[in-house]
This record gives sequence, C-alpha cells and structure tokens, in this order.
Amino acid sequence: MAQPRRLVEESAVLLDGPWTHRDVNANGIRLHIAETGTGPLVLLLHGFPEFWWSWHHQLQPLADAGYHVVAPDLRGYGASDKPPRGYDAPTLAADLAGLVRALGERDAVFVGHDWGGHLAWSTAVLHPTVVRRLVVMSIAHPLRMQEAMFRDAAQRKASRYIMRFQLPWSPERWIVDNDAANVGELLHRWGGPGFPDPETERNCREAIQILYTPNRALEYYRWAVRSLRRTDGRRYRQAMTRAVAAPTLQIHGSLDPCVLPATAEGSRRFVDAEYEWQLLEGVGHFPHEEAPDVVTKELLRWCGEP
Repeated sequence: MAQPRRLVEESAVLLDGPWTHRDVNANGIRLHIAETGTGPLVLLLHGFPEFWWSWHHQLQPLADAGYHVVAPDLRGYGASDKPPRGYDAPTLAADLAGLVRALGERDAVFVGHDWGGHLAWSTAVLHPTVVRRLVVMSIAHPLRMQEAMFRDAAQRKASRYIMRFQLPWSPERWIVDNDAANVGELLHRWGGPGFPDPETERNCREAIQILYTPNRALEYYRWAVRSLRRTDGRRYRQAMTRAVAAPTLQIHGSLDPCVLPATAEGSRRFVDAEYEWQLLEGVGHFPHEEAPDVVTKELLRWCGEP
C-alpha cells in the first residue's frame, strides 16, 4: 500500500558543504544556486531526477583550480522557482543565458548532464556568445537524439520511459509513492554497478518530493514529445541545425541504458569546433557521480588555465 505523501520543504536541498547558497533572478524567475570559488565562470547543470547536489564532487576541485563554480537548480527543481510554464528548451536555455549575465559574466564553461546536457547543447546554439566551452554527459545532441528515436529500435526501447512520462498525473503519483522509492529505483537501474550510494539516493528522493517538482520535472519530457508536431517545436529544431561553435567534450558511460553510446557519439557532426569523445568503461548514466575523479580531471583539462 502506498504511504501518504510527505511535504518536503525547499530548505531540504540547502545542503551544507564548502559552498554557499543564494538565489539569482534570471529570465524572470528565481534560480537557486550553490557556488564556490572565484575566477572564470563554470556552470554545472544537473539532470533528471536529481538537483544541484549531483555536482558535489566537482564543485570544490574546480574552485580550488581557480574557477567560479555555480551549480543551479534548474527551473522547476530544488529551491528554484516552479512556475506552471516555461519547460520548453528555448525558455530553459534563456534561463541559463540570463543566469550567466545575472552573475556579471559574459560567458561560461557549460557542463551539463542528462537534461542539463540537453540545455547546454541548446544554449550553445541559441545563445552562442555565452558558451565559452562545452561539456555534455549522458545525452546526445537534440537533433541526433530525435533521429535515433525515429530510426533506431534499440534507442526507442531504451527511451520507453519517456513515453510513460507523457501520461497525465499518474507519473507524478508514481514518482512520489512510498517516499519516492521509484526515484531510487531509477537511479539504481540507470547507474552502473554500486550506484547510487545511500546519501545520493536519500537526497534525490527528498528533493523530488518538494511541492510541484514531480510535475515540473516531467514537463521537460512532455514538451520534448508534444512539440514534435507544433510550430514551437519546428522552430526549435530548425534553430538547432546551426552548428555548435564552442569547443565540445562529450563524456559517456559505456553502460548507459538511457542514451546508448552509439546514439550519443553520433552528435559530433553537429559541432563545428574542436571536439572530443570520451567513453568511460563500466560507467552508467551518471559519470560525474560514478567516476567523479576521472570526470573532474577531464573537466579541469577541458576548462584549461583560468
């Protein structure tokens, strides 16, 4: 029997560490950020079903190397605003471009995982002047992902959870049932051996139960599918045909069951700049958490001298 849903406060994601928390107004909404360090800006963008804390392994090492490191909760997540609308890729990319400007910077290194990676790709095309360098993990370029969904039966099978998320309201209830046990199950299923650790699972299960978060997190997936036949979706896909001009590092786990390595690697043709592909053996969908030392080393190399 499902347990009654708990009400979790936004303060649950204000976890202590060698970083500080504050709110920043960008693109008409309030975004919560965890930040540390001074120097050139590095943005760390989380995916589903997590929040800013997924980057806790990388925040301090990047700051120690001379960077201003910022990990926001994306729109609809954690302690950021959760308005009823704005979960389309162009608006979400505008959030991030606005965040860079609100932090007083002209550009940043964008590092994105899963949906954060999707938005990093999008921002690099729609707002190219704010993306100095690009790192994407566990996600293909949006046009490559769409192509694989239509043409590759293996990728369609791997992505079948996306279709379940299109249903109204039942996925929201499913996510929070039994103290968000199904979020824990997704982390175990999508990650490689040994992932997640108990702290990661507990924190993600707490964060997803903040009021409105389940619905807002799922709206990302719903827009991606429902916009396929709409004018806004066509405009977005047309815009995304422009080549990425930022030097791009793509990191992927060999065991990723959500975005198959062959799907992700097909993204290189959308980049008209320096490009590297890194496949991490024995790693699932969460490279920065499953192999944090390896990923941190790659980020430091790709960011270069501050």
